Order: sequence, then structure tokens, then C-alpha cells
Amino acid sequence: MPHPSVAIEISAGGVAAVRGARRRMALEAHAFEPLAAGAVTPSPVEPNIMDAAAVRAAVRHVLERVNGHSAELAVVVPDQVVRVFLLQFDEFPRRSEEAIPLLRWRLKKSVPFDVEETVVSYMVQCAGPLGARAAEVAAGAGAKVVDVLAAVARQRIIRQYEELLEAAGRSPGVVLSSTLAALPLVEDSRPSLLARLAGRTLTTVIVRRGVLAVYRCSEMSVGADAIVPQSVLDEIYPAAAYYQDTWGEAVQQVRLAGFGGRYEEFRDAVEHELGCSASPLLASGALEERLTGDARALVDRQFDALVGWMAHREG
Repeated sequence: MPHPSVAIEISAGGVAAVRGARRRMALEAHAFEPLAAGAVTPSPVEPNIMDAAAVRAAVRHVLERVNGHSAELAVVVPDQVVRVFLLQFDEFPRRSEEAIPLLRWRLKKSVPFDVEETVVSYMVQCAGPLGARAAEVAAGAGAKVVDVLAAVARQRIIRQYEELLEAAGRSPGVVLSSTLAALPLVEDSRPSLLARLAGRTLTTVIVRRGVLAVYRCSEMSVGADAIVPQSVLDEIYPAAAYYQDTWGEAVQQVRLAGFGGRYEEFRDAVEHELGCSASPLLASGALEERLTGDARALVDRQFDALVGWMAHREG
């Protein structure tokens, strides 16, 4: 994967950009430009950029403010744009020329658009006993699976975001969804659940030692200012239960992001429901020590995806 030092996130709320230091996990500059409601309307199917002139101007302004002169950028898009799947195969091709058609065939009934019009990216997470088949292995059945993380998006929608950067004379070297970009901020030495609210989109992810085990993205009826804890619990509890049933162990810690001034209210509800500790996203002492003060502060101001990208660059 390319590792541009400048990253930009385009969301319904605005356009943010950061420039990372070359040799350490620090941010040398950051900027944010708000957008009027409706300028960007994230969707996996319909056009996203409704006011192209306003979004292009915001892109240009934030890049000027971070002095982002490098031609290649990392582009972070809303979670709704990218569908993420965890798939298991008995065998999986080593060459992408064979893997991509196989993934398209497997996903053709799982996405709300023509699978032939998609951009597909994937990563083989591990090969060997995994998940529900672990019991078979323990029983001596010798079952093995290849676990594949696949991200799929409609090509014409990704092109809308790429064209915004191209209009500013930049090249999108890598495009990824917001929560996937933020994942390096989650300490995953033990099973960890991230519940991340961005606007009205709640994304729930469970990670364990570098493996993404559960991914769930849901559109809520309201945002962080009006959502009730039970609505969040109704989304994250099935993910935690599925993980426990599949992997044979419980989630041991929770990270919360995007709940603003209501963080403590949701922390208490989650801890009571799941029976484990809940903390802010940036709660790993080892990671916190590697971040500068600006970077730590920006995580709390919902720059977490861009800070996460910088952490990935240093990982």
C-alpha cells in the first residue's frame, strides 16, 4: 500500500487534511473546512458529491493550509461508501488477477449494485484454523480456512472523490473508508470492540491481534446529540455475541468514538451491558506516547481517521 504523508478526509460534515512528519508519528499541520448540509451525501449507490464547487473549494483550502504539495494523497471516504466483508475460503488464489474475479463472484448477491462496476480491495488476514471451524480442528477434523477481508465500492462513486483531488492537481494514491483508517488507534492485544459514531453512521468493529473479526455498519435514525444508549447497545451487542460464539471468547475491552460530550453516558451503558471496560478511542498508553499533543487532541475532535492513517504509516 502507498504511504502518502498527506491525508484528506471528505465527509458530510466537512473536509479535513493532515500532513504527517516523515520520520515520526506526529502531525506537522492540520486543517478543517466545514461544508453546508447536503454538499456531500454519503451513499453506496447514489451520487455523493451534490455541490462539487463547494467541496472542491474546501479541498483546495485545507491542502493550502497544510502545505500539502506532495502529488500523492491518501483519501478517506465515509464508511457508507465502502462495503466491508469478512469471507472464508478453503483455498484462495495468490494472484490478484484470479482473486478479484473470485471475490466479485462471491459478492455479487451481497452488494446493492452491479458487482462488475466495483472497485475491490482485499487482504488475506490469516490461513489456518479460524472461527467456527476451530472446533472441527480441535476435534481432529483438520479443517483449515483462509480468512479474507474484502472492501468493495461502486467505481463511479469512488471516482467522484478522486476527481475532487485531481481538480486540485493531486493524485489519490490510496482510498479507504473512515473506520478502517482509524483502526490502528485501537490497541488489540486482546479482543477489542470499537463503536464509532460519525454523523448518523454507527460502525462496530472487533479486532484481535491484527485480525479484523467483525465489521458492522448501520445507519441510525439520529446523531450523537439525540441518540439513546439503548439504540447503540442494540447494534453492538449482536456483534459481541457473534464474536463470542464464533471465536469462543468474549470481547474484553471497548473503545468509543464520536459520542462527544455524552461519552460517559454511553460508557456506563456499554460497560453494564457487555461486562467489560469501555474507554475513549485513544486509550493505549504505548500509542499515546508516540503521538504529539496536537495529534492526541485531534483524535478527540473527530480527526481520528486521519490520525489513524498516520499511525498506520508508522506501524
